[in-house]
Amino acid sequence: MKFRIGYRTIKTAIGTTAAIILAQILGFHNFASAGIITILCIKPTKKKSLQASIERFIAGILAIVLSMIVFEGIAYHPLMIGLLLLFFIPMTVMLKVSDGIVTSCVTILHLYTAGQVTFDLVLNEIGIITIGIGVALIANIFMPSLDQKLGEYQMQIEENFKRIFEEIVIYLRVNESNWDGLEITETARLIEEAEALSYRDVENHLLRDENVYYHYFKMREKQFEIIERVLPIVTSISYTVEQGEMVADFIEELSKNIHSGNTAHIYLEKLNAMNESFKNMELPKTRIEFEARAALVQFTREIGEYLSIKSSTKELPIGKKVHVHNE
Repeated sequence: MKFRIGYRTIKTAIGTTAAIILAQILGFHNFASAGIITILCIKPTKKKSLQASIERFIAGILAIVLSMIVFEGIAYHPLMIGLLLLFFIPMTVMLKVSDGIVTSCVTILHLYTAGQVTFDLVLNEIGIITIGIGVALIANIFMPSLDQKLGEYQMQIEENFKRIFEEIVIYLRVNESNWDGLEITETARLIEEAEALSYRDVENHLLRDENVYYHYFKMREKQFEIIERVLPIVTSISYTVEQGEMVADFIEELSKNIHSGNTAHIYLEKLNAMNESFKNMELPKTRIEFEARAALVQFTREIGEYLSIKSSTKELPIGKKVHVHNE
């Protein structure tokens, strides 16, 4: 395994150092705790970081209030820490801020060790929490753009679609193929990885809940499911018929234009016209010809669904610099 220092690791190292230095300069006691909070609040995405920060702040305030009630109201005794946690932990779960339990326990121990809860001590703990969270949020403002990587996934998936269609064309024309099907497993993996990455990109934009790449890969996922369904249909055809050549020509044109700006409705119209021409042709004379033509009808129906998925996909925002094609 190669040794690698990631972007998040660098942010964590710098952020932790900055939080501790800032807390120390401002004269806070237990200043190292600010670094711990920063470490725990730096997350893979901006939304997760913001959510973690809010949870830890709320949990920290709750810990201070309960510490004042238990320690000052009853006693400073180890048993009181257990009693406090019996109430504190369920309350954080109820308030959905359980991610703040660990850092808040540190706050509780600070107050217990001090032997008294004073106004200055409370301000000190709030200050440490605020610095730790604040530095983490600032660090997470800087997120690397994922557009280039998402664009690479887009091109790889489209290239694999093209390759799969080309193999379908070959089989429709000669009823045999030496294809190893590698693009099928590879495309499934690429789509899964691309969706996960595009979802991360969504969470890195606090003011929007969707991403054109995410919709694009979801659309490709649905189309890929159809491709997987039609492959057994194609390989079941063991007899060459005229209609098979026509379908092969159509799929060949479609494969060549995956990277073009042609819209789905153009191909749907061509597909419908081809299906209409099938109806005006002579009826099959043999059983094997009937089975081949029936399989072709089923295949074209699935391809129609493949094209309809794109035509019904939400329009891209104007000015978005993403080349999502319409085939």
